Amino acid sequence: MGNQMRLDRFLADAGLGTRTEVKKYIRQGRIKIGEEIVNRPDLKTDGQDVFFDGNPVSASPEHLYYLLNKPAGWVSATEDTREKTVLDLLPPHPRRNLFPVGRLDKDTEGLLLITDDGALAHALLAPGRHVDKVYEALVRGKLGEESVRAFENGMDIGDDKPTLPAKLELIEDRIENGVPYVLVRITLHEGRYHQVKRMIKACGGEVVRLRRLSMGNLTLPDGLLPGQWLKMTADTLFFLANSNKQG
Repeated sequence: MGNQMRLDRFLADAGLGTRTEVKKYIRQGRIKIGEEIVNRPDLKTDGQDVFFDGNPVSASPEHLYYLLNKPAGWVSATEDTREKTVLDLLPPHPRRNLFPVGRLDKDTEGLLLITDDGALAHALLAPGRHVDKVYEALVRGKLGEESVRAFENGMDIGDDKPTLPAKLELIEDRIENGVPYVLVRITLHEGRYHQVKRMIKACGGEVVRLRRLSMGNLTLPDGLLPGQWLKMTADTLFFLANSNKQG
């Protein structure tokens, strides 16, 4: 027999709703254990043979993983009294301490992993792991081969030490209302504060739009629109957590 817990907690942890909502379902006679309708939220259960409206309820996995296409205008935080957070884009998960793995600025879009797995977060964010992070940026100004070489060599952006070597790819030049822009792709192996914006500024440009495309081996799917998310499994992320170990 597995670990026993209160029925209302089991149902809430399984994603059926908040504790208040699942207590209402129990009172309405919508929960069965085996063939028997149960009406006590404090009833102990090991999670076996629990049904909601005739459908089996699966125990919540040890950890949750969401791949979010973060839209601009949302902050990468667990809570904020003034701003919308990325957790507001996900289904409610009572008793789960979900958090974003590595922040994106409020105006930055793209791939963001949200989980309650601290070990995975450490594997992705530990400085010694140097997990690749790829960004697409629209830059106001002109960048050329000298900027590509500056990224390759590492540069001074005002920190205690220069940046690690990075990759800058010049994708497309544009002119809008007489103003030059360039679309670029940037690969970093570290995660300093506002690093992309500061490196582009050091090259004489200004980032006007920034989107993260990938982090390690996890890539933003083409069809995932801003604000949408995919629920992932631990097996799916195992390779990601154990890749890019070299310094």
